[in-house]
Amino acid sequence: MSAAKVPRRRLRILNYSGLQRYRELLKKGAAANYSRDLYKWLLISPLIGVTVGLVVTGITVIILGKLWAPLLQFVLRRHWAIVPVVLLGFVAAGLIMQFFTPNPNEHSTEEIVRSYHEYQGDIQMRPFVFKLLGAIATVGFGGSAALEGPSIYAGGALGSWLWAKLRRFGVEPRDRRIMLISGAAAGMGAVFRAPLTGLVFAIEMPYKDDLAHEAVLPSLISSVVAYATLAAFVGSKTLFNFPSQTSYTREDLLWSAGLGLACGLVTMIFVTLYRRARDLAIHARVPHWSKLAVGGLLTGLCGWAFVSLYPGSLIPLGPNYEAVGEMLSRHHSTGELAAFGMLKLAATLFSLGSGGVSAMFVPLFLTGGSLGVAFAQSMAHSSSLDLYAAVGMAAFLAAGYKAPLTAVVFVAEATGGHSFIIPSLIGAAVAYAVSGEASASEAQRLHESVKVQELTGISVRDVMQRDVVCVPASSTLREFADRVVAHHPHSAFPVCQDGEMIGTVSVWSLGKFPPAKWPETALRNVADPDVIKVGPDCDLMEALRLLTGQKHRQLLLVVSPAGELQGVVTKTDILRALSAAGEDRKPSAVSIQADTTS
Repeated sequence: MSAAKVPRRRLRILNYSGLQRYRELLKKGAAANYSRDLYKWLLISPLIGVTVGLVVTGITVIILGKLWAPLLQFVLRRHWAIVPVVLLGFVAAGLIMQFFTPNPNEHSTEEIVRSYHEYQGDIQMRPFVFKLLGAIATVGFGGSAALEGPSIYAGGALGSWLWAKLRRFGVEPRDRRIMLISGAAAGMGAVFRAPLTGLVFAIEMPYKDDLAHEAVLPSLISSVVAYATLAAFVGSKTLFNFPSQTSYTREDLLWSAGLGLACGLVTMIFVTLYRRARDLAIHARVPHWSKLAVGGLLTGLCGWAFVSLYPGSLIPLGPNYEAVGEMLSRHHSTGELAAFGMLKLAATLFSLGSGGVSAMFVPLFLTGGSLGVAFAQSMAHSSSLDLYAAVGMAAFLAAGYKAPLTAVVFVAEATGGHSFIIPSLIGAAVAYAVSGEASASEAQRLHESVKVQELTGISVRDVMQRDVVCVPASSTLREFADRVVAHHPHSAFPVCQDGEMIGTVSVWSLGKFPPAKWPETALRNVADPDVIKVGPDCDLMEALRLLTGQKHRQLLLVVSPAGELQGVVTKTDILRALSAAGEDRKPSAVSIQADTTS
């Protein structure tokens, strides 16, 4: 057979109709496998990880190396200095947040969670540096908090910022929320040197009983890369090196459930008090720095009271990572450990409840450890102090942040105690169940809204109502009822003042006031200012999620990049688009008129 005939025969075989069909099936299968453009995260996620890893490394070096370490030694030798040192840091943080940020109450993990749910992952970068400085002042000078707050905030903000920089490379509007969560995962994984914890926490963080499934792969990659970046500068040693044991008994499992029960109840009470204190501080009509001054004073008194009762190297202030080794390597009485846990919770309440810039992940962790050891000594009468410390830590984290998987993974990664996983799971599950829906995070949601797949690929501009005339804010409820509601079959209307949108007003607002009050009640006093603005390119899936959130908004304002109002979109518009799926969609138009002069 000649050499020229072989290629022709192979060509005929390849052109065989059966093989052609198989080749088409393979193409379709490959297209389905990569339909979500997963490959792009192989480029974007490492970029997020490196950027966040470098910033978190800087935060770690400044707070732990330059501030907290020398200040800790100073105040342990001079107890009288505890209160003024903490007070100084809190006043500095309060001044920074009051004069250099648009909303001093918006920061740390809460801002990331709220942005994920309410603002499509958009974070304002102008106050970025000042919020980090506020966190450094809060934590570095002894506030009962640690580095996870600024690290998660920095990671999420940088992820959102990178989305804006990478838009020219084909990232979609919905990718911003994913990049926000991926950045938060990177910050968490780096600061605790626990990349798996970063992944699990990021996808658990937005919800109390659900997961942000779409961010799993990007968060995993960015968390690992951020961890590797930080480890290149400060090393990869675990933060809390437990003298881990390799076994546990059935009695230990039963006691772990009991410890989880106790931790869940304590956490529920603490979280309830914290949320009330936080609301009180937010609504207090005094300068922000003065709120933090009071919080710093009370926080410092908690630290001073403890070292006065129990002189030594333990103190319920600052990031205080060294407290774990101190509690496990040296004997401390049950009373001392219980006092440490309670004063740590009190200091955390004063530090963060007054507006301190950070989060309470480590404070809950340390409280759980101290109470776990106290429980082992006084209730279980066990010598396995490290086991019960791990269970207490996991239980407090699971109950406080509604993140049971994160709690167990964090204990395993950060302590090196992998043999504690089963007891920690039991304690975390019991604490999570007992604490109910109480969460330290006000911005957490119960679950993700149901997504209607038929809306994929449709943008807001395709269904929004374009011809919108706002109701003047100066109109009264009587005018609103007679001239607007009576002539337009809508449930909600935009409200404007001096050419700007100030909120929305619903028909149900009329029922909140007796008819006799309608002529003297202006809409500006009734309008709901909590309005979400979206761009015309916003995906309808995202718009539906925003409309069906916890606050059940009546409409979304559609604005151009320059801030010009282009229309509104309601649930009715989205339902109309759903019913017309597969057909040509034309934007609807409605005229909302409110002429109060005629």
